[in-house]
Amino acid sequence: MRIVIPDDYQRVVQQLDCFRLLEGFDVRLYHDAVSDPDVLAERFADAEALVLTRERTRIDAALLARLPNLKLISQTGRAGPHLDLQACRERGVTVAEGTGSPIAAAELTWALILNARRQLREAMNGLYAGHWQVNLGQRLYGQTLGIWGYGKIGQRLARYARAFDMQVLVWGSEASRQAAIADGYEAASTREAFFEQADILTLHLRLVPATRHCVSAADLARMKPDALLVNTSRAELIAPGALLDALDRGRPGQAALDVFEQEPILQADHPLLVRPRILCTPHLGYVEKHSYEAYFGEAFANVRAFADARAAGRKTANC
Repeated sequence: MRIVIPDDYQRVVQQLDCFRLLEGFDVRLYHDAVSDPDVLAERFADAEALVLTRERTRIDAALLARLPNLKLISQTGRAGPHLDLQACRERGVTVAEGTGSPIAAAELTWALILNARRQLREAMNGLYAGHWQVNLGQRLYGQTLGIWGYGKIGQRLARYARAFDMQVLVWGSEASRQAAIADGYEAASTREAFFEQADILTLHLRLVPATRHCVSAADLARMKPDALLVNTSRAELIAPGALLDALDRGRPGQAALDVFEQEPILQADHPLLVRPRILCTPHLGYVEKHSYEAYFGEAFANVRAFADARAAGRKTANC
C-alpha cells in the first residue's frame, strides 16, 4: 500500500515508536508546508492512503478529483474543516478519525498563562542581554479565570486554577454552565459579564459554523485594560482583525496565542509577532511526544486495519 504523510515539519514521524506499524508499506514523507493544489496533486498522485497531521493540509473536492488512486485518509485526531467529508463520500474515499487528548493542550495553555502573566519572555530576554530584573509581572492568585467552553480542556484548566487559588468563571452552552456549577465553579450570568469580569479569558471551543468569529470586537472592548486573552483553540474563533485592533485600543491589555489563521507563520515581521503585548507559540498545543505517539499510533493502526481488510476481501473474492 502506498502511503503519503505530508507536513512532517519537525522530521519526527519516522522517529516515533508507532512508526513501525507501517513496516512493509511504501511510505513517503514530506517535511515542508505546501498549499499549492498542483504541488499536492503531484505529490499525492499515486497515494492509496494519506496520513494527515491535524489540519495542516486542506483536502477539498477539487484536489480529490485529481487523486484517482486514493482510498483512505487516516486523520490524526478528529476530522476538521480542512476535510471535505461529503466529497470523500462521493468519491469513495474512507476517512478514519482518531481520538484526542486534552492533556498537552491544557498544559500548554497553562504555560502560556503563567508566562504571559509573569512576563517571563521579557525577563529572560533581558537576562540574556545582560540586564537584571527588567520588568514586573503579576501573580495568578486571586485573579478570575474565564473559560469559554467547559469541555475536557476547560475542565482541566478549572482544576489548575483552583490549585492556584483563582476564581473560575465559565461561559458556554447551558449544559456547559450547568456542568461547571455542578463542579463547584461559577457560571457567568451573561456573555457581557463574562468578558467584563475575567482577568484571564481562555477560549476552548471547536471551530464550527456557529463558533466561527464568535468573539467580536464588542466582546473584546468589554475586557479589563490589564486582562489577558488566551487562544489555543482556533484563530478563526475571533473576528478578523478584532484582536489587533482591541490591543491597540487597550482592551484587553495582553494576548497569548498558539493558533493563527494562516499556518505556519514564516515571516518574522508578522503583525502578531511584533506586538510586545502578544505572546506567541507555533501551535504547540498537541505537539508533544506522548500526544504524537497516541495520535499517529491510532492513525497508523487505522491504515493497517484498512489494508488488512482490503487484503482479506480480495482473498475472499478469489476463493
